[in-house]
Amino acid sequence: MKAEFTAIIEAAPEGGFWAICPEVPGANGQGETIEEAKNSLRQAIELILDDRRADILRGLPEDAIQDKVMIG
Repeated sequence: MKAEFTAIIEAAPEGGFWAICPEVPGANGQGETIEEAKNSLRQAIELILDDRRADILRGLPEDAIQDKVMIG
């Protein structure tokens, strides 16, 4: 899946950086550099979205149609 998300990055009081994504509640990351914080956030977003997808697919009936939609 390819998509674009917002990364809000701030300096952490103890050093390094932390990042959140407003589009994906619960997605956050941290790192010693901005790039590390972004990579950590990217991994968190992927894990959350994969988990949500797997969770909803478990409850679908066998005859449900699964297709894709493109945004943007």
